Amino acid sequence: MNLNLWLLAFAQGLFLTNNVTFIAINGLVGWSIAPLGWMATLPVVGYVVGGALSTGMVAKTQKKYGRKMSFQLGLVVGMLSAAVCAYAAHTQQFWLLVASTMVAGFYNANASLYRFAAAELALPAFKEKAVSLVMAGGLLGAVLGPNLAQWTKSIFAVPFVGAYTALVFIALLSMLVISRIQFPELPKDQKNQATADLGRPLAEIVKQPIFIVAALASSLGYGVMNLLMAATPLAMQNCGLSFSDTALVLEWHVIGMFAPGFFTGHLIKRFGVLRIMGIGVLLNFVCIAIALSGQELHQYLIALFLLGLGWNFLFTGGTTLALTTYQPVEKDRAQGAINFITFAVLAFTSFASGAMVTTQGWSMLNTLSLLPVFVIGLALIWLAIRHPKGHNIPS
Repeated sequence: MNLNLWLLAFAQGLFLTNNVTFIAINGLVGWSIAPLGWMATLPVVGYVVGGALSTGMVAKTQKKYGRKMSFQLGLVVGMLSAAVCAYAAHTQQFWLLVASTMVAGFYNANASLYRFAAAELALPAFKEKAVSLVMAGGLLGAVLGPNLAQWTKSIFAVPFVGAYTALVFIALLSMLVISRIQFPELPKDQKNQATADLGRPLAEIVKQPIFIVAALASSLGYGVMNLLMAATPLAMQNCGLSFSDTALVLEWHVIGMFAPGFFTGHLIKRFGVLRIMGIGVLLNFVCIAIALSGQELHQYLIALFLLGLGWNFLFTGGTTLALTTYQPVEKDRAQGAINFITFAVLAFTSFASGAMVTTQGWSMLNTLSLLPVFVIGLALIWLAIRHPKGHNIPS
């Protein structure tokens, strides 16, 4: 871990502070001002749809201007969109809130590349640990995000306007942090437009079995996590639990997501990426079983914590797998494809989350989430059969 990686981990924590705050409040603000109840999580949907729509643009800005400038541009958009969210909540304009969270998706798409940038700031032998440890920076978001929402909930007359306003300052702080990171310079051939398209076409990259499983595990693992996490504030409110209880559950959920980052890379190096991802699948099954057992505070707390652990093993493992499927000159198109797939799944699950929990209930939502977990498990078994000795798979 060098200074650049520590700073990037801090930026990851600030990014997750933004995301966790959005998850904690967007559904509740949407619920209070939406024309219809099932529309409550549309502001959450807007954030991930905006991320999906921005992946192509982000890939181009990363390729043309490099990591630092693209990351800073994302933060400018994040700062301005948070200010508009505050205004929309204050004036009770639901569709303006949805539009502003959609614009904020550009920041989401940019910052989602922090984990890939981490591998470029470390020696090749330590890339798994670099990815894992930078993701561990999300612990800051685990603690700060839910508490920020709680502390700023009632600063202004309209609930949560203060939380959106606080995110403006979080973005400003992150801009300062990113400005201090020394990213590798763009390769000369990448700066030269005449040779900018070196490498294999995207179609050839994405048809590799390892890429397919990496993208599938990352996107569906994130999708299951998002499906249950986005519904949690609404489900807990319907059970009569307080917002402070919701903040506590989300805090421990995000701790589960990012605390393993301090050792997931070590586990992957020692036991192999497929075994660690398999444990992630098992943790998802246990999470769903606990969620289906009841809706008391402790059941939400334990289920969401295990959900976070499972997500970490699947997402870190999927990222590690993906790093082996492309050459440096192909990174922008490959990473853009993975992010687009992930955001597309997140957009669907964000919408389905609100619609399902408000019409069918928490139990049905958890039951349906078993299907994508089964798919991930089958994909891992398929890849293990294709590579029985771990050939081309990180170990």
